[in-house]
Amino acid sequence: MGLDDDALDYHASDPPGKVEISTTKPTNTQRDLSLAYSPGVAAPCRAIADDPTKAFTHTTKGNMVGVVSNGSAVLGLGDIGAQAAKPVMEGKGVLFKRFADIDVFDIELDQATADELVATVSAMEPTFGGINLEDIKAPECFEVERRLGDAMDVPVFHDDQHGTAIISGAALLNAAEIAGKDLSDLDVVFSGAGASAIATAKFYVSLGVEREHITMCDSSGVITEDRDVNEFKAAFAQPADSGGDLADAMAGADVFVGLSVGGIVNQAMVRSMADDPIVFAMANPDPEIDYESAKAAREDTVIMATGRSDYPNQVNNVLGFPFIFRGALDVRATDINEEMKVAAATALADLAKQDVPDEVVKAYGDQPLQFGSEYIIPKPLDPRVLFEVAPAVADAAMETGVARTELDLVDYREELEARLGKSREMMRIVINKAKSERQRIALGEGGDEKMIRAAHQMHEAGIADPVLLGDRDTIQGTVDALSLDFDPDVVDPDEGDHSAYADTLYDLRKRKGITRNEAESLVARDPNYLGSTMVEAGDADAFLTGLTHHYPSALKPPLQVVGTAPDTDYVAGVYMLTFQNRVVFCADATVNQDPDADVLAEVAQHTADLARRFNVDPRVAVLSYSNFGSVDNEGTRKPRRAAQRLREDDDIDFPVDGEMQADTAVVEDILQGSYEFSDLDTAANVLIFPNLEAGNIGYKLLQRLGGADAIGPMLVGMNKPVHVLQRGDEVKDIVNLAAVAAADAQQRED
Repeated sequence: MGLDDDALDYHASDPPGKVEISTTKPTNTQRDLSLAYSPGVAAPCRAIADDPTKAFTHTTKGNMVGVVSNGSAVLGLGDIGAQAAKPVMEGKGVLFKRFADIDVFDIELDQATADELVATVSAMEPTFGGINLEDIKAPECFEVERRLGDAMDVPVFHDDQHGTAIISGAALLNAAEIAGKDLSDLDVVFSGAGASAIATAKFYVSLGVEREHITMCDSSGVITEDRDVNEFKAAFAQPADSGGDLADAMAGADVFVGLSVGGIVNQAMVRSMADDPIVFAMANPDPEIDYESAKAAREDTVIMATGRSDYPNQVNNVLGFPFIFRGALDVRATDINEEMKVAAATALADLAKQDVPDEVVKAYGDQPLQFGSEYIIPKPLDPRVLFEVAPAVADAAMETGVARTELDLVDYREELEARLGKSREMMRIVINKAKSERQRIALGEGGDEKMIRAAHQMHEAGIADPVLLGDRDTIQGTVDALSLDFDPDVVDPDEGDHSAYADTLYDLRKRKGITRNEAESLVARDPNYLGSTMVEAGDADAFLTGLTHHYPSALKPPLQVVGTAPDTDYVAGVYMLTFQNRVVFCADATVNQDPDADVLAEVAQHTADLARRFNVDPRVAVLSYSNFGSVDNEGTRKPRRAAQRLREDDDIDFPVDGEMQADTAVVEDILQGSYEFSDLDTAANVLIFPNLEAGNIGYKLLQRLGGADAIGPMLVGMNKPVHVLQRGDEVKDIVNLAAVAAADAQQRED
């Protein structure tokens, strides 16, 4: 089957289309229905009648955008009419929801004139917090957007105009920087004079390009003052003696912007441009000149962008409209003005200069993503776009007076991160704790690229003061290769005098078979011993390792050097699993193969303490395949005894029960319906597994099939903060675990 057949099947599969309505409040009981509709609905109706702004707090208006089109200029398809355009508008709604958690009604109007569209859309203002105009032909689209902006008290945004303008504007900011050229000096040539080309040219002026330096070409050649063109084209007309065709216009130009048709630019035209030219060939699906031809046309650097995802530097509108509307909606803006658009472009340009998360690199086939001519704008799947662009837009709205509500931008950024998942919300709690008092964290495997990138992020975010253990030259070489603005703190085993660490190790292990020479050798060649002795000696507050080691081998040195906490005999590994509206801690999933009742009880105490570091009140269930004695054998007695021991301990200040099956522990109806005697009156959020096998299987099934995000493993029970990463963890996992270690170190100081 071809792409068309696949797409038809995709859209036709039950239920047809791509969007549906879902409820956001419970509707399980008669009272729920009474609140949702009659008679309860009268209360918010009266509140809104008395104060119209209450519509933002009592209805979906504050998170609802209308995607409106008459289908007169659908990309690549032309004037196909309103109904045929519906799949495109539904798709736009999918992107709004996927990237910015904005709800959408798609509105297809069988209306051709600007008067009809303005009258209909403006009458919908009570429904929407914003209007996204889509696929309306020029020049009517200019008039429709202008008149609706004047008539409506919610933001109106024509993405076909401004989306490409903003995203390519971000690319232009970085391309000019890489080429070493000032925006005010750039000579820019446009191929195409439709809505997107005119809006992009105007936006480039807002960024700093001189209007006189912009030459616009349509199918008849350079637009000049002696030609009879509409007012929108005329705004970019060159003097009458500046005529010629596109090839003439491109000679000596710094920038080519293609928003026309494919294949109209050849290599000779690119060669005629100024040094280190910038070529944005954005016609879809075929650019004005293909990527390979443009790059091969010259010896110097050709900074190339297209509208295609299979080449570097894709100018994709999804980098803009969801996040621009997110920021505008959240301050209840009355408009999306030029300052907000510039703020969005600037935020995107700045984001491209930051280290790219591993999850984004993997999503794009592990291709290198590092600021330079092949990476001048972020990728659409980069989750950071939400909490970089939306706050910038919201801030610009507040600064320019079009916001109806004020936001604390620090709090707002955290709220946006929470929209990306419960795990980000939970980690933000710990990260904020870590930042309140920076701790010195030693990082084993300091020469590994991931560890270096993680150290840079910790330093930049103020999470910790990282110390990289490894060869100084190797580490510095990687820092330079990654172009990181970072002067790392390095402890090189081959530099300085580390005899004190060898003495520490020898004193701890001399009756365990280690000689003084062996202790010196271990500290010199094994970063796990070096890092552990640094923590034990107080020269580091915490230690992270395990990125390139098997878990048991990475854990052995910290256990030998740092050991377990007082009154603690065992450590355990805990994963925090986050679901959409729920957090569960799973222990032991990494360390103890077959713990007895004493170990299970001890692990439960440590895990409950860990949950509290995340501001979670622990409710502990000790798991088995039996419910409260329904099966009686040694396997079920072990968790039963552990739960009983905890319940009888006067020092235990959290609810705990067991043994119980996993569904009993996490399903409140089962717990309360069949086992009302349980000490747990609501679902458990700390699950103590009976052995390593069950724990490892359980958390991985929840992660892979249940869609949970996993943070960990976090070691509990150590005398000082030491954590062992999983082999192959991503940079964000290292940073998260470093934040946990830092918060742990702070708590031990208190």
